Amino acid sequence: MDRADHLGQPVKIAPVTDADAGAWLELRLALWPGEDRREEFIDEIAQMLAEPGDTVNFMAWDDGGEAVGFVEAALRHDYVNGCETSPVAFLEGIYVSPAYRRQGVARLLVEANADWGRQRGCTEFASDAAIDNFASHAMHRALGFVETDRVVYFRKAVG
Repeated sequence: MDRADHLGQPVKIAPVTDADAGAWLELRLALWPGEDRREEFIDEIAQMLAEPGDTVNFMAWDDGGEAVGFVEAALRHDYVNGCETSPVAFLEGIYVSPAYRRQGVARLLVEANADWGRQRGCTEFASDAAIDNFASHAMHRALGFVETDRVVYFRKAVG
């Protein structure tokens, strides 16, 4: 797949395989920290590898074979805020190791997902971010996403 350069070193983007499960787990924990999530993530990774269904996952590898990023996406057939079509390719999570940020790695990961979505008939690619995650907002804008909505969800227990 496409390559980005990290300080003169190529970075390769490739679909996740069974052999990548351990590295994928560690990158997921870096994005969504918490040791209590380890077992949950192990189960989710095993499920996605065994039965990908409407999901796709890519890893970014440096020239020395170190995993330096990942991206997860899914086809969403339900309504996606700000979108007019269905299905929509949806960016579920993305992480690039700090030393590899601002060097095109996230762009390559997102483009791999966008290509996957196009191959499945998608004309829109969507994502979301926490309302106070300004770094994520900036990354999305830099990658060509356009903000479509701001929302705060509420709930009330009635029982």
